[in-house]
Amino acid sequence: MTEENGVGFGALLRQLRLEASLTIEALAEASGVSGRGIGDLERGRRATPQRGTVAALANGLNLREAERERLLAAARIGRNPRQSPADVRAFPRGIDDFVGREQELAQLTGLAGQAALGRSQVVAVSGPPGTGKTTLALHAARELADRFPDGQLVLDLRGMDDEPPLPAELMLRVLKAVGVADRDLAKAGSQGHPELYRQALSGRRCLIVLDNARDEAQVRPLLPSAGGAMVLITSRRMLTGLEDVERLPIGELSPSEAAVFLTGVIGKDRAGTDPDALSEVALRCAYLPLALRVAGNWLATHTGWTVRRLADRLALQERRLDTLAAGDVRVSAAFDLSYRQLTPDAARLFRFLALVDGPDASVAIGAQLTGQEYFDVEDTLEELVETGLLGSDRDRYRLHDLLKLYARGRLEAEDSEASAEAARGALHRWLLETAVVAGRWFEPDYGAPPATWQGTVDLSTADHARQWLRTESINWLAAFRSAAHEQDHAGVVELAEALHWFSDQWIFWGHWPEVSATAAASAQALGDPLLEATHLNLHAWALLICEGRHHASMERSAQALEAARRAGDLAQQAWAHSYTAWALSHLGEYSAAAPHNREAAELFEAAGDMHGTLHAMCSHADTLLRAGRHEESIAEHLRTLAFLDQAGDSIEPHSAAFNRTNVQTSIGQAQTRLQNWTKAADHLRIAVDLARASANPGLESRALIHLAEALHAGGHLEQARESYVQCVGLGESGNPEHVVTARERLAELDHG
Repeated sequence: MTEENGVGFGALLRQLRLEASLTIEALAEASGVSGRGIGDLERGRRATPQRGTVAALANGLNLREAERERLLAAARIGRNPRQSPADVRAFPRGIDDFVGREQELAQLTGLAGQAALGRSQVVAVSGPPGTGKTTLALHAARELADRFPDGQLVLDLRGMDDEPPLPAELMLRVLKAVGVADRDLAKAGSQGHPELYRQALSGRRCLIVLDNARDEAQVRPLLPSAGGAMVLITSRRMLTGLEDVERLPIGELSPSEAAVFLTGVIGKDRAGTDPDALSEVALRCAYLPLALRVAGNWLATHTGWTVRRLADRLALQERRLDTLAAGDVRVSAAFDLSYRQLTPDAARLFRFLALVDGPDASVAIGAQLTGQEYFDVEDTLEELVETGLLGSDRDRYRLHDLLKLYARGRLEAEDSEASAEAARGALHRWLLETAVVAGRWFEPDYGAPPATWQGTVDLSTADHARQWLRTESINWLAAFRSAAHEQDHAGVVELAEALHWFSDQWIFWGHWPEVSATAAASAQALGDPLLEATHLNLHAWALLICEGRHHASMERSAQALEAARRAGDLAQQAWAHSYTAWALSHLGEYSAAAPHNREAAELFEAAGDMHGTLHAMCSHADTLLRAGRHEESIAEHLRTLAFLDQAGDSIEPHSAAFNRTNVQTSIGQAQTRLQNWTKAADHLRIAVDLARASANPGLESRALIHLAEALHAGGHLEQARESYVQCVGLGESGNPEHVVTARERLAELDHG
């Protein structure tokens, strides 16, 4: 009998002695048991005594009948030989091919160490259906078995059943498994079982897996209050009502882990014949362990199938869930269990979330889909998160890819096509309307939303508008595409025009060429030459700046010029000349660019277009810079800064900040070429600060790369390294060309 096995009896003996106000010596005299023996029993240093010794101690303590039976029961629990309620070697199959979860296992190992110190540990493992919660718990139990010599027990709580077992039934099973005698169970009665349960676990170092818990009420009575036990709870629910538990949410595997998993199921030779197809199978399974297991089993049993054949079959979205079935194991069946427990409102919202085009959604999107009040939708979304059917990240909610397919299937089965189309249409209209209002924050003569606008998202500041446009970009782009498909030409043109000035805030998003080309086509369909010229010019800009297609850009600006002349609009004629000059400058044809720059400046002035005039000044100065006329370029840029100062509020604030940043960057470039390293760095640092202040990572990456190059050339290698690191840190938000260059320069510095 180990020391830990006597702790339950010893702790109770000490408690009863103190309640009787007896010292160890006094109890020894009253009971006839030696004082040293009593001390060893209380400290767990001695095996639990036989019945006669316990009776003598009970007489010495003058215990009432109930307390006497309690002490005798604690002694019997301690005397029972150590049992292993569930031998880990007999755990269910499916844990031998365990892959990944290193971080989670490390966390569980650390908590097991805490349990070894006598502090009970409870861990709630939660996650969507099919993520491998049970597999993780069983694998951990096997790995940690040696740390829990008093046994490992697995209880299936059958949380997805219509009538799962009650806590009292589960508690009784545990008590019997750890060796509590039937007569003690009967004597204590159901009311006394919780006390027996507490005593039984307080003296044992055991690990209990409570698998597939339904809710907090089912597991709360089964959690130990003291001792060295460890309890692993697995549940699709997050069990947020439980207190004093460690939480371990898990999701899908990584792509590399998924490939290793599949390889383990079908064998290295077969997996190695077509690694690309294997990666596609893993992708179509959305890296969900259950789906990967089903796909692997399918291939293992269909030996005539190539991995490519399964990958191609899984590529068909409408057949994917049907394909992910092997024997009596179906991925969709796992989803069914959670779906049928939802409230009607949650089930409806779950289905309608399949209509969202992007990877995630906001509360406001849910409100548009269902017509519910904002706070009601928020509660419903949280219900879906709690049940494991929806993931959340701050204020965004995401359906796992396979769950989205499942939701789409339920939508088709339970809702009419008309109701689904009405919900999708309402969502798209709201997205387009909100995008227009948000985009106009950056458009001259607009700014804040009108007082009459009643929106469900906060667009009270330009920063909020910028954040919304970026966060919801995939969703409003889908609405834009839908409007184009439905030939809503006016809606397409309105959105593209509203986002014209915002595009400078997010130049390298990647979809501006599509937006402007679509708008140009809609403008032509409307037969309005001014709209046509406007959006042809915007497409020329996108082709030039976003894709570097200089000749294609000049073709569009030539078409814009012709349309602007038909419309008699001087400003759009000026923009066409300006974009042409810009493209020629990029091609190194500086002499050819000059007359277009002059023509643009004159036309902008004649049209009274301050923003166009500012652009023409910047373009002319940049052409001089590209032509190697650095001092002239600096002079023109300084003249532009003076123009900005003089214009004041006549220039839209975001446009002013954008152009100031570009001017400071260009002056820094010119000073670098003149080898004035200190002056160059000063201007470029100003540019970096301006870009950050205006939340423009595209311009920030440009300023940082030129700052790093100036510092590098000036011999300030550590400062240059810092700027390169900052540029790389901008990631996809920065100019891809500059980010790649910064990464290459860092590698060169690392290699001397």
